[in-house]
Amino acid sequence: MPDSLNNHSHTSNSRTVRFKSLLDDLKRRFHQPFKRSHTLVDKKLADKDSTDDTLLIVSTASQTLFVIKNQRLDSQFSISTAEKGTGNQMGSNQTPLGLHVIKEKFGDNAPLASVFKGRAKTGQIATILKDTDTKSTEDNITSRIFWLDGLEEGINKGNDKQGNNVDSYSRYIYIHGTDEEGRLGKKASHGCIRMANSDVIALYNEIDTGCLVFITDLLITDI
Repeated sequence: MPDSLNNHSHTSNSRTVRFKSLLDDLKRRFHQPFKRSHTLVDKKLADKDSTDDTLLIVSTASQTLFVIKNQRLDSQFSISTAEKGTGNQMGSNQTPLGLHVIKEKFGDNAPLASVFKGRAKTGQIATILKDTDTKSTEDNITSRIFWLDGLEEGINKGNDKQGNNVDSYSRYIYIHGTDEEGRLGKKASHGCIRMANSDVIALYNEIDTGCLVFITDLLITDI
């Protein structure tokens, strides 16, 4: 087992990690990433009524978002991460790895499949595409938005050692609904994490700002 499970290389998705080992590694490296008092979460977020004892884990290997409560699996959802794989640089159209926090959320009371531009409701309702081979004419962001902020300096926050922008927040990395529901379960996005519209609404009603999100390219077993 590598010293850090948060491996930022772009190797095969056949690499696996046991769920308990992943949680133990997160606790070791991030000093208990299940509490809103987490030292990496800024005071503004820590003062909010964030979701205690909850962690979201995104596995790009299985295209699954896991909701972990009290260190146990509570629910899971089929997702789509980037078609171009994992990567943290600005302009890569890849999904960033590492520990993030939900910094902002948008979409209170918006109808299912509502289309957002610049995180504002447009008043349009998208046609939900269920066919696995059908692509939308636009990369529509629908129903709800969670805006992620990276928590690992030089990895998904600020610039890396070469001066490249790797900041997930300024890259506008979201968890959001999609009109391409038929493509969920495979890599299809331009960097964000796509969910079914009913699923992202359910998650939105349950998860608040300050909740931590760990994105990994490992396949998680024994969960």
